[in-house]
Amino acid sequence: MTVQLFSYGTLRDPVVQRALFGRQLQGKADAMLGWRQRMIEITDPAVIAKSGTRWHPMVERSEDADDAVEGMVFRLTPEDLARADAYEVDYVRREVLLRSGSTAFVYGDPAE
Repeated sequence: MTVQLFSYGTLRDPVVQRALFGRQLQGKADAMLGWRQRMIEITDPAVIAKSGTRWHPMVERSEDADDAVEGMVFRLTPEDLARADAYEVDYVRREVLLRSGSTAFVYGDPAE
């Protein structure tokens, strides 16, 4: 069994993918409509070590329906998803509708 995960940030990075999942993921381009990005500062040393940066993007709902966050959809196993959950310490995972009409999990702002 696999699930879809939409990534707009560091989970698209092959270096991060190899560190988390032991392989590079294959995905397809898609977007979240009615959302926008901002940058947040990460303080978890393990996350910074894997990503190479303390500044990561965060998504939040937009009042402008024309806003969109572009990214990639990956298929993950439950074990992969657990690894991603452990990596995304400053985010909450939720399901969203994508431009393609499919749904996927995404990591976003816990305040949403």
